Amino acid sequence: QVQLVESGGGLVQPGGSLRLSCAASRSTASIYPMGWFRQAPGKQREFVAAISRRSDNVNYADSVKGRFTISRDNAKNTVYLQMDSLKPEDTAVYYCNAGNWLMTRVAGPYWGQGTQVTVSS
Repeated sequence: QVQLVESGGGLVQPGGSLRLSCAASRSTASIYPMGWFRQAPGKQREFVAAISRRSDNVNYADSVKGRFTISRDNAKNTVYLQMDSLKPEDTAVYYCNAGNWLMTRVAGPYWGQGTQVTVSS
C-alpha cells in the first residue's frame, strides 16, 4: 500500500507560480511512475503530468505543456509539480497519483487527498 500526501496549493494571481509536492509513505523509487491529475468544479478529473520511475520519461497534457514541470526525488519519496504562468482555468483540486500505467495517462490505484489551487486576481 502506498499513501500519498499533497501540499503546496493555495491562491495565486494569473501569471504567478506555485509548486506542489507529493510525499509517499514508502520508497517509490523502484515501484511506480507518479503523476498529477486535477478536477475543476463541475468537470471530470483530468490528467496533468506523469514521470517515470527513474525520471527518464515525462508526459504532459497539452493544456499545461511548456508551463508546468514535473520532477521527482526518489531519495525523499517525493514528486513535485512546478506550475508557472498560471491561468484561471488551472483552478482545480490537484491530486497526486501512483500506478504502473501512468505514462499512458491511465490513473493508478493510489491517490492523495488533493490540494486546492485557485488562480484569481
